[in-house]
Amino acid sequence: MQTNTNPIPNDEKKLVSIILPAYNEAIILSKSVETICQYIQNLTQYHWEILIVNDGSKDNTGAIANELAQKYPIIRVLHHVVNLNLGNALKTGFANSKGDYVVTLDIDLSYSVEHIGMLLDTIETTCSDMVLASPYMKGGKVTAVPFFRKVMSRMVNKLMGFAAQEKYHTFTSMVRAYKGDFIRSLNLKTKNFEISPEIIYKAMILRARIIEIPAHLDWSFQNKSGRMSGLRVFQEIFSSLMASFIFRPYIYFIGAGAFLFFVFLYVLTWIIINVYKIYPTIVVSSSYFDDRFSMAVAKVFSQRPHAFFIGGFLLIVALQFLSMGFLSLQNKRYFEESFHINTSILKKIKN
Repeated sequence: MQTNTNPIPNDEKKLVSIILPAYNEAIILSKSVETICQYIQNLTQYHWEILIVNDGSKDNTGAIANELAQKYPIIRVLHHVVNLNLGNALKTGFANSKGDYVVTLDIDLSYSVEHIGMLLDTIETTCSDMVLASPYMKGGKVTAVPFFRKVMSRMVNKLMGFAAQEKYHTFTSMVRAYKGDFIRSLNLKTKNFEISPEIIYKAMILRARIIEIPAHLDWSFQNKSGRMSGLRVFQEIFSSLMASFIFRPYIYFIGAGAFLFFVFLYVLTWIIINVYKIYPTIVVSSSYFDDRFSMAVAKVFSQRPHAFFIGGFLLIVALQFLSMGFLSLQNKRYFEESFHINTSILKKIKN
C-alpha cells in the first residue's frame, strides 16, 4: 500500500477524517470530492482530512485521486495494489486516519454531503461513540431505489434488528460517524459489505453508545448511470443476510429446532389419538395393559408406517438443531467475553 501524508493542525479545533473507499470510480471521483470540499469549507469549527482509499482500481481512479491530493492539501490517498473489497478499504482508512472523529461516506454521494454535518452535530451533542445514518427510521427517506432492492434491504435490516434484539433500523449503511479512538480500537475481520453490521455487533459487545439519525438515501444518479449492477445488489443482500447470523446465531438454530419439534409433537399426537381409538378393539389372550397397547401401536404402524418414520426423523433433527443452538449460545458468550477483555487490554497497552 502506498500513501502520501499531511501534517495535523495544532490548535483546539477537532480534526475530522472523511474516508472515501473508491473502486473504479474515475467517472465520478472528481465531482464527488469537489462537492465534499465545497461543503466542508463552511464547517469552520473543524479541521479536515479526506482519505481516498483507491482499492486496486483498474481505471484512472488512482491517478485522479493523486491529482486531487495535489490540488487539496487536506486529501491523502491510500492505494491498494489489488482490489481487497470494501471491508479492507475501510479498515485501511480507519488505521491511517488521525481524526478525533471519523466519517465514512459513499463516493457516489447517494447520501448527500449534508449528512456529514448532521452526523458530526449528533456525535458531539450526544457524546456517542458512533452515529448511524438511517433512511428506514421515522423521518428517513428513500428516493429512486428500485423496488426489489428497497424491499430486500428493508427485510434484511429488519432481520438484523430481530437477531440483534436492538431498536436500530439500519445495519447495512456505510454512512456513519465514529469517535476516532473508538473505531481505531476495534479489531475488525470481515473483508466486504459485512463490515458494517460487524462494527455494530462489536460496538454492542463493548457497550458503546450508538445513536441513529434519519437520513435520505437518493439513488437518482445510480439509476441514470447504471452504476449498480444486479449481481452486485444480489451480493450485497446475500452478504447482509449472512452477516445477520453473527448477532445471535443460536436464534436460528433454536428457532428451527423448536419448529421441527412442534411438527414432531403434531405427528406424535396423531399417533396417540389413533392408538387410543384402536385400543378398545384389540383382543388378546393376556389381560395386561402393555400387551394390548403394543398390539394397538403395531396396528397403527401397519396402517401408517410413514408417520412413525417421519416423526422419528423430525425428533432427531430437532434435537440436533436445539443442541447446536445451545452450543452456539455458549460459544457466543465465550467470544464476547474474550473480545471485551482483549479490547480492554489493547487500549491499556496503547495508552
